[in-house]
Amino acid sequence: MNSSKTPWEAVSGVLLLNKPRGLTSQQALFRVRRRLRAAKAGHGGTLDPLADGLLMLCFGAATKFAQRHLEADKRYVAVLQLGATTTTDDAEGEIVERRTVDVSRAQVDAVLQRFVGAIRQTPPVYSALKRDGKPLYAYARAGQAVEVTARTVQIHAIDVLALQDDRLTLAVHCGKGTYIRALARDIGEALGCGAHLAALTRTASGGFSLDRALSLDEAEALAPADLRERLLPTDVLLQSTPRQNLDLALAQRFLHGARLIGLSPDQPAAPGEDVRVYGPLAAGEPAVLLGVGTWEAGVLSPRRLLCLDELAPVKNAAIKNAATQPPISQPRIESLAESLHQDATP
Repeated sequence: MNSSKTPWEAVSGVLLLNKPRGLTSQQALFRVRRRLRAAKAGHGGTLDPLADGLLMLCFGAATKFAQRHLEADKRYVAVLQLGATTTTDDAEGEIVERRTVDVSRAQVDAVLQRFVGAIRQTPPVYSALKRDGKPLYAYARAGQAVEVTARTVQIHAIDVLALQDDRLTLAVHCGKGTYIRALARDIGEALGCGAHLAALTRTASGGFSLDRALSLDEAEALAPADLRERLLPTDVLLQSTPRQNLDLALAQRFLHGARLIGLSPDQPAAPGEDVRVYGPLAAGEPAVLLGVGTWEAGVLSPRRLLCLDELAPVKNAAIKNAATQPPISQPRIESLAESLHQDATP
């Protein structure tokens, strides 16, 4: 083997990374992947280069369940630059229009109420959404006009953290598919002054909090073996699903793709709902995650199985319950808001 090439290895687990600004999610992922020497990697929800904060990095077996986290609720601290709109709806674009800013806190509170709940949102023209197999940003960069279809997204809550002159800082709790850039644009229009997203930090994703994330510098400073010890087990991505335990004989059959008949569910599960399935690999061994199955008419059927090199028991059991940690605290959110106010550029 060429010694200049990274010897990729079978590594499974989840790393909570505090992605820095200025990097794409893929760039941050590759740098951690290279440090881990992980053969397979993905992430659970893209952050724009402008944004920092929590990025879920998935390796090995965890990549099989990353899609679940793409659909998880997320929390952000967003800084809106009032009085200016841009081509990209954020600070990376060119200024399109400037307007006078004269808004009160009462006006902001009244406008924000219109953006809570199920709302219709038109994604930015500079986005990775595809039209006829090509991302929208490709059309925009080529100067081609393309109609972008509005879609429904869920905003659970928006709280004002600060209103200072022409800067509005918000805490946003939203569902999947929400563009915070588009939300900033639309709030600015509703206020009558226009706005774009000046800075963004993801503070939580699903049940995971930024407080538990490693910085990229910290991750790259660790030796590969030590960094692997910081990985959360794959099944933290499945903690919200019912669990089914199997004995050795049934575990072996399940891993070979057999449908299991005559079992009683260990935990209630709706028909077709994912069930995380555990069992020992050998007599006297502890149960490990085997994969995901579904119950239909009393039959447990495999849906997504782990392969042999993904079935090793988790060594760092102390962090198995990381996904159940409470969301990031309000004082910490306010601290993030203050730092974003200081760092953001229009």
